[in-house]
This record gives sequence, structure tokens and C-alpha cells, in this order.
Amino acid sequence: MTNSFALHIPDLELDPDPLDPAQIVSGTPEVSGKVLWESEDGRRLRGVWQITPGVVTDVEADELFVVISGRATVEVEGGPTLNVGPGDFAVLREGDRTTWTVHETLRKAYSINLDGN
Repeated sequence: MTNSFALHIPDLELDPDPLDPAQIVSGTPEVSGKVLWESEDGRRLRGVWQITPGVVTDVEADELFVVISGRATVEVEGGPTLNVGPGDFAVLREGDRTTWTVHETLRKAYSINLDGN
């Protein structure tokens, strides 16, 4: 895909992206996504990600995202609790340890910057 593009995120077909079972706290959440753009060095990613209801843990990258649909509560260890839903813009810091409680299947558009170290 070229650097400039537009697409309708709610209708975008996503690819299964299985969770590590160690990340699942409760429920049977399923993840899918699609990387839409990646820098030549692989350090910057733009894409769409979705998760079905359940509770999972993660260690975050430097990410900003906008929720397209669904709702979740994201607890940042030692930090804030983020309640996110459609139209919300959120920022996660690299290394944040999070617990995601997904109340309704959540779809987000994201931009991630990976550490070069």
C-alpha cells in the first residue's frame, strides 16, 4: 500500500492474530488485526486491531489509537484507568503494563512507534 490512502475502518476485513494464552485473565477473547502501513525500518506501524469481550494483559508499545467501535476499560499499572469507547483518542507509553477489560468488541485504529534499541 502507498503512504497515502483512505479506507472505511468499520468494514475492513481483519486477519486472526491469536493471543498468547498467558495474557488471558478471563473469558475467551479473540484478537484480529491488519497492518496497513509499515516504515521501511519496521519501527513505525499503522493499522487496525480488534478484540472480543474478555480480560487480557499486555505490555504496551508507544501507541496512540482511536476507538472506532466497542468499549473497554484499560488499567495502566501504577497509572490511570482509561475508559474508552467510540471516538475516544488514547495514548499508551512504551512499557506500560495494562489490563484490558473489554465490555463490547473493540475495534481501534492505531499508530505504533517501536523502540530502536
